[in-house]
Amino acid sequence: MPDVVPLDGTGLTCAQVHDIAHGGARVAIASLDRARAAWVTAQELTSPVYGRSTGLGANRDVPLQEPGLDLLRSHAVGAGPEIPAARGRAMLAVRLNQLLAGGSGLDPAVLPVLARAVNDGFTPPVRTYGAIGTGDLAALATTALCLLGELPWRHDPATAAAPEPRFPLASGDALPFISSNAATLADAALACHRLRTLLDAAVDVAALSFTAVDASAEPLAAAVQEARPHPGQAAVADRLRGLLARASAARVQDPYGFRAFAQVHGAAVDALGRAAAAVETDLNAAAENPLFAGSLAWHNGNFHTAPIALALDALRAAVAQTAQLSTARLATLMDPAYTGRHRFLAERPGASGALILEYVAQDALAELRHLANPVTTGTAVISLGVEDHAGFATQAARHALRCLEPLAIVLACEHAAATRALHPQPPGHPLTADLTASLRALTPHPPL
Repeated sequence: MPDVVPLDGTGLTCAQVHDIAHGGARVAIASLDRARAAWVTAQELTSPVYGRSTGLGANRDVPLQEPGLDLLRSHAVGAGPEIPAARGRAMLAVRLNQLLAGGSGLDPAVLPVLARAVNDGFTPPVRTYGAIGTGDLAALATTALCLLGELPWRHDPATAAAPEPRFPLASGDALPFISSNAATLADAALACHRLRTLLDAAVDVAALSFTAVDASAEPLAAAVQEARPHPGQAAVADRLRGLLARASAARVQDPYGFRAFAQVHGAAVDALGRAAAAVETDLNAAAENPLFAGSLAWHNGNFHTAPIALALDALRAAVAQTAQLSTARLATLMDPAYTGRHRFLAERPGASGALILEYVAQDALAELRHLANPVTTGTAVISLGVEDHAGFATQAARHALRCLEPLAIVLACEHAAATRALHPQPPGHPLTADLTASLRALTPHPPL
């Protein structure tokens, strides 16, 4: 039986989003109380409310009667290829959880329908391009039209036949449904979860390389970590020190790929922790505009994703650095002065051996450097100047997803070279089956 993730607007994690996305978990609504309270407030208000009785953006001062369907039809426009079903399923789960946090004013009767869409394998035909970090309007408007029956859902034919999820969204439900960054947050959550598995595997790969060149474990000592107590650095050093379990070393000091591993990789672990915390805050936030709380509608800017974009910019830069150090260790593994083997780990003098791994790894590293370029240095001014800033967290999350493949390739190249350098392993070698589960992260995953 698949796991069940209870959703109530609190406690949803990146790992749970990943499990839901890939069909390993179903969702269950724990409580509709907060969503229902916001809906009651919205129904009782008679004052003008943005998007319910007015137009959007520069049309915020234009009174309209029932603008909802026009809003959905005009905003359900994206471009590029459709996103994979896993990302669509993650988006639906994230939006469902946000709506359960309350504040949207949406009719709560739609929420069980969204849950059924997730559990029965229905996803909307969302296109890749259409958001700039101030709301995934195109993606969620497309979803709304699927609920209304104006667009077809995508459905996995391997899943048991089920009726398409339908709900008659009212005009007042339109903006509350689409006023969210659920698609961006879903991508960010998936990226954070996968990057965590890769960064964990990188420590095991480094342990193989340390052993292959008989690198010193002295830089990993507890005394060294206590002198500069960054938590990620200390955790990485402690784990690697336990894997090595060795007292001797061939040299007084090793190249930076070994000597500074805990510092560089630990910084990436810390960056990942900060990014995941920012993402999980928003997974469980009522970031609605307007926000229905108490007896009022609060017009606000909680839709802006600056914290997410900044955290993901830092994470991608940290990933590029830790990958660069992997390629540095790979270069050391090609050097007879460190391995005692032939150049490039060849079987005989003059042969090329594993040299091509350096080309492959450097190609993947170049991609990571490109993806590390920050998105937060740019902005956009649209809607006649009313919407005069954008965070581009959508692009930051998309680039974080794209980091997964090249990072896995870089680490796989180091792993292949270190394994070759260690072959045959001496009897009783500590780095055997214990690393199997972690290193499985380097094998291909379903596309995202």
